[in-house]
Amino acid sequence: MKGRLIHYSKTALLWLSGGLAAIILLFLLAAWIGSTIPRNSGWTEPDAEAEASIEIMVETNGIHTGIVMPVTSPVKDWRETFPSTAEPAPQGELPTHVAIGWGEKNVLLNTPTWADLEVATALRIAFAGGEGLMRVGHYTRPAPSEYHRPLRLRPEEYARLVERVEATLPPLPPGTARITHDSFERGARNYDATGRYTLANTCNQWVSDTLAHAGIRTGWWTPLAGGVMKWVPRPRPLDKPGR
Repeated sequence: MKGRLIHYSKTALLWLSGGLAAIILLFLLAAWIGSTIPRNSGWTEPDAEAEASIEIMVETNGIHTGIVMPVTSPVKDWRETFPSTAEPAPQGELPTHVAIGWGEKNVLLNTPTWADLEVATALRIAFAGGEGLMRVGHYTRPAPSEYHRPLRLRPEEYARLVERVEATLPPLPPGTARITHDSFERGARNYDATGRYTLANTCNQWVSDTLAHAGIRTGWWTPLAGGVMKWVPRPRPLDKPGR
């Protein structure tokens, strides 16, 4: 009898492991297919010499993506929305760029590194989702790189990008300040945000949706960072900040 129970337990464990592996593989396959289907397929980057444009960057650490924008431009002054953007960076210089990303609130507030992510938290997010939170980083003259890829936008495209970012923030009653939270990332702040994080609506999907709202070519469903970055060209060797 005991031998049968052990046999059944091993069989159940094998089926469970196989089922989980199949779900993961299907998710990865769906993510690859979804990120390959383009939105705004006819979009082209404006010619810096021929058209007025504003340069942004799409950043990645391999898992999470975000959008880097100038603190001030003819279209938007981010100091009006994020007071932390007007404060000196840890090295003493004023930020020239703001880096905005969106993610799951509990992870951004309580998980310093991916190694600290608890299994229970990951399972909760996978099956139930979680509240959204906006991470706002502050950079001084970020240089183009594999992890910070520049894109030029027309002013009207940048205005739509700004519109989409601001739509992710909860309405602010007159005379009140936005609620902020400390960040594990040096020089960053977290701001309360709308939206619910799920496996279908990840931090990377938020970036893709925001770019698509501006009219920029990107993938249709991009839950993973690679699905976003595949649409953003690597910088040319001669690319410089503010090119």
